[in-house]
Amino acid sequence: MTMAMSKISDGLIHALEDIATRLRIDCIRATTAARSGHPTSCASAADLVAAIFFTALRTEPQQPRAPTSDRFVLSKGHAAPLLYAAWAEAGLLSREQLTTLRQLDSDLEGHPTPRLPFVDVATGSLGQGLSVGVGLALGARLSGHDARVWVLLGDGETAEGAVWEAAQLAAHARLDHLVAVVDVNALGQSGPTMYGHDVEAYRRRFAAFNWRAQVVDGHDMRAVVQAVRWAQRGRGTPSAIVARTVKGRGIEGIEGLDGWHGKALPPDAAARAIERLQQGLHHVPPPPMLRPRPRPALAVAVTPSAPVDASPGTAGAIATRQAYGEALVRLGAREPRLVALDGDVKNSTFAERFAQAYPERFVEGFIAEQNMVSMAAGLAAQGWIPFVSTFACFLTRAADQIRMAGISASNVKFCGSHAGVSIGEDGPSQMGLEDLALFRTVPGAVVLYPADGVATKACVELAADHPGVAYVRTTRMATPTVYPEGESFHIGGLKVLRHSAHDRLTLVAAGITLHEALAAYDALQAAQLPVRVIDLYSVKPVDTAGLLESARAAGGTIVTVEDHYLQGGLGDAVQEAVGPSGVRVHRLAVREVPRSGPPLALLEHYGIGRNAIAAAVRALIADEADRRTAA
Repeated sequence: MTMAMSKISDGLIHALEDIATRLRIDCIRATTAARSGHPTSCASAADLVAAIFFTALRTEPQQPRAPTSDRFVLSKGHAAPLLYAAWAEAGLLSREQLTTLRQLDSDLEGHPTPRLPFVDVATGSLGQGLSVGVGLALGARLSGHDARVWVLLGDGETAEGAVWEAAQLAAHARLDHLVAVVDVNALGQSGPTMYGHDVEAYRRRFAAFNWRAQVVDGHDMRAVVQAVRWAQRGRGTPSAIVARTVKGRGIEGIEGLDGWHGKALPPDAAARAIERLQQGLHHVPPPPMLRPRPRPALAVAVTPSAPVDASPGTAGAIATRQAYGEALVRLGAREPRLVALDGDVKNSTFAERFAQAYPERFVEGFIAEQNMVSMAAGLAAQGWIPFVSTFACFLTRAADQIRMAGISASNVKFCGSHAGVSIGEDGPSQMGLEDLALFRTVPGAVVLYPADGVATKACVELAADHPGVAYVRTTRMATPTVYPEGESFHIGGLKVLRHSAHDRLTLVAAGITLHEALAAYDALQAAQLPVRVIDLYSVKPVDTAGLLESARAAGGTIVTVEDHYLQGGLGDAVQEAVGPSGVRVHRLAVREVPRSGPPLALLEHYGIGRNAIAAAVRALIADEADRRTAA
């Protein structure tokens, strides 16, 4: 026994062992009452959680999200009953509440969500918790607090690449107040995990990413407490505790057995297991939870460190991606909680403008979009307003992380640049053509697609003020100015840019295709075929009433034009809004995998350029005239 371990009293060890036993009992009771859940996954980590919660976690139990509080992230979210039981042990929940697990009217869901005050970000989609922990740790550092972040991972989820994206960024950022605890119980859902009980394999992997890492017997409470204390003494790099555990530890009849993942014990087996566990209690009172030390937060700088031109001009042409970068700088001066993250394309997304002005509030996410998105969710949980930017196509690599941000109602903002075939010669691998569909499916998300610099500035501010996920889509090529400086925009709005009493149909476009629609309008006007043109800059939510009003005033037909695949984008948004009212919607969109080529040529080739739009309108008007003649 080392000198450090000898200082850990038997009384403390017995108290923690009792807590771990009660956690196992509570998890068995909760899952048996629910008739579903993961009691064996809870049992393997009970000793680890008991030691973290009652020897290390500094928190205000009634305010677990206070900026000064340490954070605990249950990355292995299927062990949710263990998390709930720990907070019941801490006094935040009653033990009676635990048996409401998985009921429709209970916030104790099968996997944790922020409906609960001690859950920062929803977990359960495995492999994301460490990235969230990185964001929480960055947020604490930015706020000037010494709050520590503990992340409990399962061994199976370390097969996810996002875990190692997080590991390398955490070490690069020297987040020595971040601790990963890996519960190596060696059994996954369908069989053994990749490395089984080879805990050295996990330790070596963390060490290779420049983490301090040590192996521990996860059921030797004295050794676990020692490891927790070791992790608290950061040395300029994050720490990892790799714990060898047994799935179902302490549960009579199923300890260490395969085939019990996600299965609740029948009532009779649960009763026997609980009785056996109770026999091992020391009946020692639990230690009190630790409280955070009072510490004033650092003031956040709001003055740019270098002069930056942050005013999109009203004359000439400007790419909306550039206007986005300039708008971020303007917004950063007004909003000290704004932080920007970018995936090594900041010189293309123009997020570099913010990095130059506010380097202390800029996070380089490098080419690791999944980690970047979950980091942003962690930052948002610390009260920051993160803007995540990269090419629109690369955001789809983090579709699951974006989905989980939606489930968490995270206050994260996204900007996808280089959208659509209009990016030109770089080809289809770089063309964001699925992004509108992705973000439109996120509950509560706002989707904005500005067409010029003035609209972009407004949309960035709207996104920042929206309490939840927001997406701003920007364009690579420069486009003419449409709106005067100071034009007002709002979420759920649209702009009718061209109209007359004789309009034959309505063209609805956004972003790059708005300019093509306006050019098509000029050609149609010259041919005495008047049409209405709408800028649907708010793709979600849409202005249903405004669309219906224009459609009914202009022949009852809408033609949508979008630089996006046919499914899930602007056309579907319009169809869903007006289709039930009998308005005909004809959709112009990209209908096949595109090729490389000049931007304007690509727009025409795929049927969304000005000439293609005009041709489609002529055909529709001629077809309508033929139908009327036939009638």
